[in-house]
Amino acid sequence: MNATPIKVLVIDDEPPIRKLLRMGLSTQGYDILEASNGKNALEMLAEGPALIILDLGLPDIQGHDLLRMIRGRNESVPVVVLSSRGDEAGKVQALDLGADDYLTKPFGMDELLARLRAALRHQLQVQGERPVFRSGDLSVDLVRRIVKVADREIKLSPKEYDLLRVLVQHAGKVLTHRFLLKELWDELTDAQYLRVYVRQLRQKIEADPERPQFVLTETGIGYRLRAAD
Repeated sequence: MNATPIKVLVIDDEPPIRKLLRMGLSTQGYDILEASNGKNALEMLAEGPALIILDLGLPDIQGHDLLRMIRGRNESVPVVVLSSRGDEAGKVQALDLGADDYLTKPFGMDELLARLRAALRHQLQVQGERPVFRSGDLSVDLVRRIVKVADREIKLSPKEYDLLRVLVQHAGKVLTHRFLLKELWDELTDAQYLRVYVRQLRQKIEADPERPQFVLTETGIGYRLRAAD
């Protein structure tokens, strides 16, 4: 008996993009729902999509406003945003409003599929958080607060560990500077504090801190921890 296909709601006003996504995702076993504008998208939420692909440039409802409305009705459904190249402010705003990830047009289907898998994995991880996180040689025991690279235990300061813990809890998802600052310091708004601790963390867990394999920089936006194995 086959598993129930995962429903993906594609919200985009460009027919060629919808066709590309419909063809590419259908071959991977996804069940595709389509909406060409915000009004149709809100109606489609009743179909219970497991994941949403949202183009920010819609004709009737501004993309960020639609994202607010979606989050008001469903806090947990993963949302991957499509945006134009160079629109860093728009991407940051979308992520701060609750989007799980973003892709810049034009994008490759393989990259999109990887982002969708990561968003679905992140949702499952949040629903039933695993006590031990593993990605490559990195392991983080969230119960015993033990961090290892290969078999070597890594000693972290309390703030370095707090940073890593937040990254682990959202592994695979891009986290904005603003989100991380709010999680770690409440009052601080200067991203330079964050950069200092990211640099210190990389010095301890990365084989080459200048070419990180675990804590990845999303330029102008924030950071992403490599997804779990």
